[in-house]
Amino acid sequence: MFSLFRRWRHNRIIKRSALTNDAWQQSFSQMPLLHSLSDADADRLKNLVILFLHKKSFTGAQGMRVSDEMKLLIAMQACLPILNLGLEWYRGWVSIIVYPDSFVPQTNYADDSGIVHRRQNVLSGESWLRGPVILSWQGVDRSGELDGSNLVIHEFVHKLDMLNGVANGFPPLHDDMSNREWSDNFSHAFDDFQGKLNAGKSTGIDSYAATSPAEFFAVLSEVFFERPDWIEEAYPKVYLQLVDFYRQTPFTRRE
Repeated sequence: MFSLFRRWRHNRIIKRSALTNDAWQQSFSQMPLLHSLSDADADRLKNLVILFLHKKSFTGAQGMRVSDEMKLLIAMQACLPILNLGLEWYRGWVSIIVYPDSFVPQTNYADDSGIVHRRQNVLSGESWLRGPVILSWQGVDRSGELDGSNLVIHEFVHKLDMLNGVANGFPPLHDDMSNREWSDNFSHAFDDFQGKLNAGKSTGIDSYAATSPAEFFAVLSEVFFERPDWIEEAYPKVYLQLVDFYRQTPFTRRE
């Protein structure tokens, strides 16, 4: 009964949406990342984006005004990973904060002696457990160009990862997937990637992926959607794990 009511409510939201076809097509045309989608997938993405925009809130930081077009471009990319998963995978949080440029959050930490230090890092994006997704518009504006880098996908994939708790590169898997296979394939690829970096070898994949298993999963997800050929060539077993998880085949779709 609840499922039927939710479907009815979602259909009602979609039918009443103020998103025009012209606005959708204009933004869609700016996003090469989406151009390989079938017409049916593009239609489903549009409906998912409408629901996403209805349920999530956008706030500009440092005087930033987040326009409807900006919201749409973010939502289109954020919804691509959950195209075949559903909006419930972004449950438990609401807010998206957009900075005009990189931002510098201040965090405090205690060392082994109990002394508290303040740390400042320049960031383009951040995802908080049960909190907001934070993005720099400068980073968003460069996303979706099929260069293997996508800030929006990266930060929203952290949200998927956090569904099991803290981000650790191990999101909740589907019932037909093996935890052991995921762990073995990702661990082997992570070790290999770090080894190649230490040896000065390049795979085209952002070296930031070597910083932790969580970042490895997020960066490889960027590559999975933007340049699936890179990951299919470098780590074919990881590519298949991501196919099973996202329920998408961007490599064959791109071909």
